[in-house]
Amino acid sequence: MVPLSAVVITHNEEAMLPDALASVAFCDEIVVVDSGSSDRTRHIAVAAGARVILNEPWPGFAAQRNVAVDAARHDWVIALDADERVAAPLREEIQGLRRKGLDCAGYRIPRVAFYLGRWVRATDWYPDPQVRLFDRTRARWEGAHVHESVHVRGRVGRLRCDMEHHPYADISDHMKKIDRYTTLWAQQAYEQGRRTSVFEMTGNCFWTFLRNYVLKRGILLGSAGFTISTLNSYYTYTKLAKLQELVRTRTAR
Repeated sequence: MVPLSAVVITHNEEAMLPDALASVAFCDEIVVVDSGSSDRTRHIAVAAGARVILNEPWPGFAAQRNVAVDAARHDWVIALDADERVAAPLREEIQGLRRKGLDCAGYRIPRVAFYLGRWVRATDWYPDPQVRLFDRTRARWEGAHVHESVHVRGRVGRLRCDMEHHPYADISDHMKKIDRYTTLWAQQAYEQGRRTSVFEMTGNCFWTFLRNYVLKRGILLGSAGFTISTLNSYYTYTKLAKLQELVRTRTAR
């Protein structure tokens, strides 16, 4: 069977980490790279049998993920966050690939979120395919401040079973993360020379809601679908508004 390392990056994840680590216990090793947690994250990881590496100060998402990948003992890795789970069907699919041999350089895994008491298989949130199983000799995390991804040199396959995602504890947590990620997005976009206008801000905001609620069937999820569609639209508007603000303040200096 092809050896496999699980790699996880953490910061103050004591509530979510135990289930994440338990879900990858089938791997040959677990590597946790922590950016200076002040809670019991590192203690929990050690107790679960993970090899824990402290890497601070925070270098950015892509760089921290690559630290974890480089620290693995095996070339094939599965990367996940503390709020993600390799559920039984996905585990069995991966184990089947390991037994017969992995014939791609990496594999995209669909990801399903649990939010407001239900699994969300609609809106922009699904199927949300992510390259998380890959050969590190032919793949690398890339990205600046936010929305990092794995760049694979070679053929990328697709798995059928979902990776489970628990992205937000509640709506308040969701709003806090929107604020954080839109700030990072605006900074990254500004550095890349991106600019916007009030027409793009309003047009993209309305289009995001329509796409999520109607075209991608958020309407079928009841109040959860409406909330997700509205907050996705809010995210779109806010990131562009912050970009416009950044352009204005930097130009005024």
